[in-house]
Amino acid sequence: MKIRIKGNSIRFRLTKSEVETLCSKGKFLEETRFKTNVFCYAVAKTPEPGMNAAFSELGITLYVNETWLEGWEKNEKVGFEAIESTDKGSTLHLLLEKDFVCLDRREEDQSDNYPNPKLEKKDLV
Repeated sequence: MKIRIKGNSIRFRLTKSEVETLCSKGKFLEETRFKTNVFCYAVAKTPEPGMNAAFSELGITLYVNETWLEGWEKNEKVGFEAIESTDKGSTLHLLLEKDFVCLDRREEDQSDNYPNPKLEKKDLV
């Protein structure tokens, strides 16, 4: 799982196996270990409507309505988006997406990523 944070925007990208785990078990968690602490980031199902994020001293959890995730591991839906109001009067943009293979060549292992639809169209031309 990858997260990208910029200002009041958080984007989570999950590989095929991570989406399958989230859909079947209800949660997927990653950890980044520092010398003296651990940062956790997770995506979890919730019966609550929509999508929202929570931040604690341990990290960030993105909560997604369980009905939104029904069959997500099998269908073509790329992801989900929501705008959450904060208690300070601003908004937090939330995005959960399937992780696609990059269009440019990368050294990282992308074997568990979803096929990039732009790459497939390019190959057909």
